Amino acid sequence: MSEPALPGPLAGLAPLLDEYGYAAVALLVLLDNCGIPAPGQTILVLAAVYAGAGHLDLAAVVGIAFAAAVLGNSLGYLIGSTGGRAFVHRWGRYVLLTPARMERADGFFARHGGKVVTVARFVDGLRQTNGIIAGTTEMPWRRFQPFNVLGAALWVGVWSAFGYLAGANIGAVYRTAVRYQLWLLVAVGVLCAALAARQLLRHRRRRREHADHGS
Repeated sequence: MSEPALPGPLAGLAPLLDEYGYAAVALLVLLDNCGIPAPGQTILVLAAVYAGAGHLDLAAVVGIAFAAAVLGNSLGYLIGSTGGRAFVHRWGRYVLLTPARMERADGFFARHGGKVVTVARFVDGLRQTNGIIAGTTEMPWRRFQPFNVLGAALWVGVWSAFGYLAGANIGAVYRTAVRYQLWLLVAVGVLCAALAARQLLRHRRRRREHADHGS
Protein backbone atom coordinates (compact mmCIF):
# COMPACT_ATOMS: atom_id res chain seq x y z
CA MET A 1 0.00 0.00 0.00
CA SER A 2 1.23 3.51 -0.74
CA GLU A 3 2.14 5.88 2.05
CA PRO A 4 -0.46 8.59 2.81
CA ALA A 5 0.41 12.22 2.15
CA LEU A 6 1.59 13.57 5.48
CA PRO A 7 0.96 17.14 6.67
CA GLY A 8 2.90 19.41 9.01
CA PRO A 9 5.04 17.83 11.74
CA LEU A 10 4.05 14.29 10.73
CA ALA A 11 6.07 14.63 7.53
CA GLY A 12 9.13 15.69 9.50
CA LEU A 13 9.04 12.54 11.63
CA ALA A 14 8.35 10.14 8.76
CA PRO A 15 12.06 9.45 7.98
CA LEU A 16 12.67 8.59 11.65
CA LEU A 17 9.77 6.17 11.72
CA ASP A 18 10.80 4.70 8.36
CA GLU A 19 14.32 4.08 9.68
CA TYR A 20 13.67 2.83 13.22
CA GLY A 21 10.03 1.72 13.23
CA TYR A 22 8.68 0.60 16.61
CA ALA A 23 11.90 1.61 18.39
CA ALA A 24 11.25 5.25 17.45
CA VAL A 25 7.74 5.01 18.90
CA ALA A 26 9.04 3.49 22.14
CA LEU A 27 11.83 6.01 22.66
CA LEU A 28 9.93 9.20 21.82
CA VAL A 29 6.82 8.23 23.78
CA LEU A 30 8.95 7.29 26.80
CA LEU A 31 10.88 10.59 26.70
CA ASP A 32 7.70 12.60 26.19
CA ASN A 33 6.22 11.06 29.33
CA CYS A 34 9.20 11.37 31.68
CA GLY A 35 9.90 15.09 31.62
CA ILE A 36 11.80 15.53 28.35
CA PRO A 37 9.97 17.49 25.63
CA ALA A 38 9.82 15.13 22.65
CA PRO A 39 7.30 14.55 19.84
CA GLY A 40 5.87 11.45 21.46
CA GLN A 41 2.25 12.24 20.66
CA THR A 42 3.13 13.09 17.07
CA ILE A 43 5.07 9.86 16.52
CA LEU A 44 2.16 7.92 18.05
CA VAL A 45 -0.32 9.45 15.60
CA LEU A 46 2.08 8.89 12.70
CA ALA A 47 2.65 5.25 13.64
CA ALA A 48 -1.12 4.72 13.77
CA VAL A 49 -1.45 6.32 10.32
CA TYR A 50 1.21 3.90 9.06
CA ALA A 51 -0.72 1.03 10.62
CA GLY A 52 -3.85 2.20 8.82
CA ALA A 53 -1.88 2.18 5.58
CA GLY A 54 -0.61 -1.36 6.25
CA HIS A 55 3.02 -0.45 7.03
CA LEU A 56 2.93 -1.26 10.77
CA ASP A 57 0.89 -3.51 13.03
CA LEU A 58 -1.67 -1.52 15.04
CA ALA A 59 -1.61 -3.91 18.02
CA ALA A 60 2.17 -3.58 18.24
CA VAL A 61 1.98 0.23 18.02
CA VAL A 62 -0.62 0.37 20.79
CA GLY A 63 1.20 -2.12 23.04
CA ILE A 64 4.60 -0.47 22.67
CA ALA A 65 3.26 3.06 23.11
CA PHE A 66 1.22 2.04 26.17
CA ALA A 67 4.21 0.37 27.86
CA ALA A 68 6.48 3.32 27.04
CA ALA A 69 3.94 5.84 28.37
CA VAL A 70 3.48 3.97 31.66
CA LEU A 71 7.23 3.50 32.09
CA GLY A 72 8.02 7.10 31.18
CA ASN A 73 5.57 8.56 33.67
CA SER A 74 6.83 6.12 36.32
CA LEU A 75 10.38 7.34 35.72
CA GLY A 76 9.13 10.91 36.09
CA TYR A 77 7.55 9.96 39.41
CA LEU A 78 10.81 8.41 40.63
CA ILE A 79 12.72 11.54 39.58
CA GLY A 80 10.30 13.67 41.56
CA SER A 81 10.23 11.42 44.63
CA THR A 82 14.01 11.03 44.85
CA GLY A 83 15.21 14.43 43.63
CA GLY A 84 12.18 16.38 44.75
CA ARG A 85 12.61 20.10 45.25
CA ALA A 86 16.32 20.00 44.43
CA PHE A 87 15.47 18.71 40.93
CA VAL A 88 12.84 21.38 40.42
CA HIS A 89 15.15 24.21 41.47
CA ARG A 90 18.07 22.99 39.37
CA TRP A 91 16.49 21.43 36.28
CA GLY A 92 12.79 22.30 36.35
CA ARG A 93 13.06 25.26 34.00
CA TYR A 94 14.19 22.90 31.24
CA VAL A 95 10.90 20.96 31.46
CA LEU A 96 8.67 24.02 32.08
CA LEU A 97 8.47 23.24 35.82
CA THR A 98 9.67 26.37 37.64
CA PRO A 99 9.69 26.63 41.46
CA ALA A 100 6.80 29.13 41.30
CA ARG A 101 4.70 26.70 39.27
CA MET A 102 5.63 23.91 41.65
CA GLU A 103 4.37 25.88 44.64
CA ARG A 104 1.05 26.55 42.92
CA ALA A 105 0.76 22.89 41.98
CA ASP A 106 1.23 21.51 45.50
CA GLY A 107 -2.16 22.27 46.97
CA PHE A 108 -4.08 21.54 43.79
CA PHE A 109 -2.27 18.24 43.26
CA ALA A 110 -2.91 17.14 46.83
CA ARG A 111 -6.65 17.45 46.20
CA HIS A 112 -6.92 16.40 42.56
CA GLY A 113 -3.77 14.39 41.85
CA GLY A 114 -5.57 11.33 40.51
CA LYS A 115 -7.62 13.31 38.01
CA VAL A 116 -4.56 15.29 36.93
CA VAL A 117 -2.49 12.17 36.28
CA THR A 118 -5.35 10.64 34.27
CA VAL A 119 -5.93 13.57 31.91
CA ALA A 120 -2.46 15.16 31.94
CA ARG A 121 -1.25 13.36 28.84
CA PHE A 122 -3.71 15.27 26.70
CA VAL A 123 -2.15 18.62 27.74
CA ASP A 124 1.29 19.63 26.50
CA GLY A 125 3.46 20.55 29.45
CA LEU A 126 1.47 18.44 31.90
CA ARG A 127 2.17 15.32 29.85
CA GLN A 128 5.88 15.81 30.42
CA THR A 129 5.73 16.90 34.07
CA ASN A 130 2.79 15.28 35.87
CA GLY A 131 4.84 12.28 37.00
CA ILE A 132 7.56 14.55 38.39
CA ILE A 133 4.95 16.66 40.18
CA ALA A 134 3.26 13.56 41.62
CA GLY A 135 6.56 12.29 42.99
CA THR A 136 7.64 15.67 44.33
CA THR A 137 4.32 16.24 46.12
CA GLU A 138 4.66 12.74 47.64
CA MET A 139 1.55 11.27 46.05
CA PRO A 140 1.55 7.62 47.22
CA TRP A 141 2.90 5.21 44.60
CA ARG A 142 -0.04 2.84 45.04
CA ARG A 143 -2.42 5.72 44.29
CA PHE A 144 -0.34 7.13 41.44
CA GLN A 145 0.13 3.95 39.44
CA PRO A 146 -3.53 3.06 38.68
CA PHE A 147 -4.16 6.59 37.39
CA ASN A 148 -0.92 6.44 35.43
CA VAL A 149 -2.03 3.22 33.72
CA LEU A 150 -5.53 4.58 33.06
CA GLY A 151 -4.17 7.82 31.61
CA ALA A 152 -1.75 5.94 29.37
CA ALA A 153 -4.52 3.66 28.10
CA LEU A 154 -6.82 6.58 27.29
CA TRP A 155 -4.09 8.65 25.62
CA VAL A 156 -2.72 5.83 23.50
CA GLY A 157 -6.20 4.61 22.65
CA VAL A 158 -7.51 8.00 21.53
CA TRP A 159 -4.52 9.00 19.40
CA SER A 160 -3.99 5.53 17.95
CA ALA A 161 -7.64 5.38 16.90
CA PHE A 162 -7.41 8.91 15.49
CA GLY A 163 -4.38 8.13 13.34
CA TYR A 164 -5.59 4.70 12.26
CA LEU A 165 -9.07 5.88 11.24
CA ALA A 166 -7.74 9.01 9.55
CA GLY A 167 -5.39 6.90 7.43
CA ALA A 168 -5.04 8.26 3.92
CA ASN A 169 -7.26 11.23 4.86
CA ILE A 170 -4.83 12.47 7.51
CA GLY A 171 -4.02 15.58 5.44
CA ALA A 172 -7.64 16.78 5.38
CA VAL A 173 -8.15 15.84 9.04
CA TYR A 174 -5.00 17.72 10.03
CA ARG A 175 -6.03 20.87 8.17
CA THR A 176 -9.47 20.77 9.81
CA ALA A 177 -7.89 20.33 13.24
CA VAL A 178 -5.60 23.31 12.67
CA ARG A 179 -8.52 25.42 11.49
CA TYR A 180 -10.50 24.77 14.67
CA GLN A 181 -7.69 24.45 17.20
CA LEU A 182 -8.10 28.07 18.33
CA TRP A 183 -11.70 27.42 19.29
CA LEU A 184 -10.66 24.26 21.09
CA LEU A 185 -8.03 26.15 23.06
CA VAL A 186 -10.58 28.82 23.95
CA ALA A 187 -13.00 26.15 25.17
CA VAL A 188 -10.27 24.50 27.27
CA GLY A 189 -9.30 27.90 28.68
CA VAL A 190 -12.88 28.69 29.64
CA LEU A 191 -13.24 25.30 31.31
CA CYS A 192 -10.00 25.75 33.27
CA ALA A 193 -11.06 29.24 34.34
CA ALA A 194 -14.44 27.93 35.50
CA LEU A 195 -12.78 25.16 37.54
CA ALA A 196 -10.33 27.64 39.07
CA ALA A 197 -13.17 30.01 39.98
CA ARG A 198 -15.10 27.15 41.53
CA GLN A 199 -12.12 26.18 43.68
CA LEU A 200 -11.56 29.80 44.71
CA LEU A 201 -15.19 30.19 45.76
CA ARG A 202 -15.02 26.96 47.76
CA HIS A 203 -11.85 28.13 49.48
CA ARG A 204 -13.41 31.50 50.41
CA ARG A 205 -16.54 29.76 51.68
CA ARG A 206 -14.47 27.48 53.91
CA ARG A 207 -12.55 30.47 55.27
CA ARG A 208 -15.78 32.29 56.09
CA GLU A 209 -17.21 29.20 57.79
CA HIS A 210 -14.00 28.74 59.77
CA ALA A 211 -14.07 32.40 60.81
CA ASP A 212 -17.73 32.13 61.88
CA HIS A 213 -17.02 29.06 63.98
CA GLY A 214 -14.01 30.72 65.56
CA SER A 215 -15.88 33.88 66.51
